Amino acid sequence: MIITQVIGNRASTLLDGLRLEWLELEWFETSKRILRKKTADGMEVAIRFLKEGHRLAHDDVLYMDQEKAVVVHIKLCDAIVMRPESLMEIGTLCYEIGNKHLPVFIQNEEVLIPYEEPIFRWLLTSGYKPTRQTRRLLNMLRSNVKPHDHGDGSLFSRVMKLTTQS
Repeated sequence: MIITQVIGNRASTLLDGLRLEWLELEWFETSKRILRKKTADGMEVAIRFLKEGHRLAHDDVLYMDQEKAVVVHIKLCDAIVMRPESLMEIGTLCYEIGNKHLPVFIQNEEVLIPYEEPIFRWLLTSGYKPTRQTRRLLNMLRSNVKPHDHGDGSLFSRVMKLTTQS
């Protein structure tokens, strides 16, 4: 079965009397445009989204018939959890994490990132108070930053000009 769009969400879609088939996904699979998986009951599902930037959410309904509904279930994983104490701390923390090109999740006034031991140690030595917890990573911050060039003003551009001049 090929899925090209989300029908709805479990909270807002009437699923009474239907058997739920859970499509278990890792957090990083939720943003894939093309994906082939099996539900927990063994039903093959192929996802093919045409639009860029679509992200599946926990409890999204992907398919429904008279007997069953295929519903997204995002798996729990190890996460680094931090609870910033001020707006300045959350801004600084998100900036530092973003500089490392790591995905950031904001949930219930907490900042979460997928667990990696070196990042956990770096956060500790930087004065933050991270904890390691098992969580479902749901609300990834979207970065809509377009790639940019540094033009002729960047140090790299000036060095390149010097090395290519004869």
